[in-house]
Amino acid sequence: MSSLVSIRLNDTLRNAMNANAQLLHLTQTDYIRMAIEHMNTEIEKQAREERLKKISLRVRQQSMQVNQEFS
Repeated sequence: MSSLVSIRLNDTLRNAMNANAQLLHLTQTDYIRMAIEHMNTEIEKQAREERLKKISLRVRQQSMQVNQEFS
């Protein structure tokens, strides 16, 4: 299912978008869609990295507790 989203862009951003879309031989819609997909991918990547950091820290703390018990 598709839905319509309306956005306001200042002239600088709109001009850059148009120039880049033309450079890539894309429509404005395709360029915006790709930009949103890219941003979503980056945010998901950052969230995944943050979860891994938290898990890693938790495992490290548990390992240190085990080491202390055997020392």
